[in-house]
Amino acid sequence: MNIPSGLGEALLHSASDAIIATDRDGRITFWNPGAERIFGFTAAEATGQSLDLIIPENLRARHWAGFRHTMETGTSRYGHGDLLSVPGLTKDGRRISVEFTIVLLRDEAQEVAGTVAVMRDVTKRFAEVRELKRRLAGTGSQS
Repeated sequence: MNIPSGLGEALLHSASDAIIATDRDGRITFWNPGAERIFGFTAAEATGQSLDLIIPENLRARHWAGFRHTMETGTSRYGHGDLLSVPGLTKDGRRISVEFTIVLLRDEAQEVAGTVAVMRDVTKRFAEVRELKRRLAGTGSQS
């Protein structure tokens, strides 16, 4: 397969989707312009920080249990194109809805070295679907 020159750089530095890489301890090692746009933290503010930066406090224990399991086993339920929908936390403290997939990063010995997540802000769509469901539920109860 012939990959066009510059394709990787263009994707990594895109401002549409967030691309966030971590080491195996969950420290952010890469933060693209899309992550900056979605979460509000600059790359300088985010790089080196724990993923707790963007995980709502009440979800951190569950996140870290899954993260540690993935690091130990080298498998993830969300690594094969499956989308995971979760709340995220922005710099100004707002909760947003994000969908993402992850890819495991491996070292030369094929041991898990970290992750890359590709994330999209779906807050608006999530709110629209919730409102539509609310309206439909209201309509159905009047019959």
